[in-house]
Amino acid sequence: MNILVADKVSPNMIEDLQGLGANVTYEPDTTAEDLAAMIGDTKVLVVRSKKVTAASIEAAKSLSLIVRAGAGVNTIDLETASKLGVYVANCPGKNTDAVAELAMGLLIASDRGIADATQSLRNGSWEKGKYGKGAGLKGRTLGIIGTGSIGMAVVRRAQAMDMTVIAYSRSLTPQKAKMLGIGYCESIQDVAQRSDAVSVHLAAAKETKGILDASFFAAMKDGAIFINTARGDVLDQNALESAIDSKGLKVGLDVYANEPSGGKAAFEQTAFANKVVCTPHIGASTVQSETAIAEEAVRVVGIFMRGSTPPNVVNLRTDRGTGPTLVIRHYNRVGVLASVFDRLREEDINIEDMQNLVFAGGETASCSLAIDKKPSATVLTDLSALEDIIEITISE
Repeated sequence: MNILVADKVSPNMIEDLQGLGANVTYEPDTTAEDLAAMIGDTKVLVVRSKKVTAASIEAAKSLSLIVRAGAGVNTIDLETASKLGVYVANCPGKNTDAVAELAMGLLIASDRGIADATQSLRNGSWEKGKYGKGAGLKGRTLGIIGTGSIGMAVVRRAQAMDMTVIAYSRSLTPQKAKMLGIGYCESIQDVAQRSDAVSVHLAAAKETKGILDASFFAAMKDGAIFINTARGDVLDQNALESAIDSKGLKVGLDVYANEPSGGKAAFEQTAFANKVVCTPHIGASTVQSETAIAEEAVRVVGIFMRGSTPPNVVNLRTDRGTGPTLVIRHYNRVGVLASVFDRLREEDINIEDMQNLVFAGGETASCSLAIDKKPSATVLTDLSALEDIIEITISE
């Protein structure tokens, strides 16, 4: 099996993929634009931050699996992958602690002016009076937007620093918030109004694009801290910059609108960078997290190579359709299900999902078919009469 690794990854990942018996090509410096030309007969593509466009997916006639060595998959054209039957899998939860640690680092650095103070000393200027005015974080209110694994990891760290934590998430309820020991917010505006500092942990999606707009930043307290280690496109960056100027917001960012891809590139937003504490999208990049991600990526590929559905797939349909479910208990014989499929095809019935479970001993099995419409009484009678069929049932 041909595997192309198109981003810089842990050397252990390459060795372990080769240990699976795969033919591994390692091209960490390839660009997103060049990927379509080099993908060739690749069966499995592994990327980190590299953009995988529709052109690249369409150019790879043998491509069956794309593994994102990280959590977010917004850099991969999921629509094209789904249309062509290409699995897209990720490695969720492996960089949780790394991102949470950076979020807390940016929070402290924003409050205490660490980056600017460091630069002043490097420039030969001792300015204790200027930088000795941090508000302090103990007892202050941190608002969390997004309570997934990373958001909750930040909650735990903030609580350890004796901060009061409030949060908003679409899945968060007042009851769950109480159980977690945090305050419940009804909206992102509520978070903005009540917080001394805000940390964002939203996934990139159509619903979250630009959700933090001018009205959100207008609702924040003057001089409050804003931290974003999620994705650049969840906010209106121009609105944020205006709020920095008009409200004195202190800002720590690891992600940006239209940020470069890859490990090294020119960064043109220097004027904006001079107004914030900033890092070049390194939240997930620690030795610990990279090792964990590498292990998970190899696990995903290994399961796929053994002929099973890879874990962590993000582009499979999550429902079984609106049609009925046909359950066939049958003797585990060659051709039994083929006969069922033939009869369904004759009535133009499509199978939306299927699961066939074999009972202990291997003599019998139960097959569950999600189908797009109910078979006629004649078809159900015909199926029940087939050799080796034990029972046919249908549920609406």
